[in-house]
Amino acid sequence: MWIIAGPLAIYYLVKTAVNEINKKPVIDTKIQWAVFVIVFIPIAIGIIIFGVYAVKGEYDHLPSSSADIPD
Repeated sequence: MWIIAGPLAIYYLVKTAVNEINKKPVIDTKIQWAVFVIVFIPIAIGIIIFGVYAVKGEYDHLPSSSADIPD
């Protein structure tokens, strides 16, 4: 689910940004949406990476204390 959510979020964000910029093509709108897209893309990539680790089973056993963490 997370692996699919990341690219979909990026797609809809860029699609919305393009639509909003086309509605009001002033520099303020372009800067605002550029910042939104630039900030959100690394977040979406993190969501994808989280999904990959979840599929691999990295979160199946979480340590209950710091003594459970191997050196």
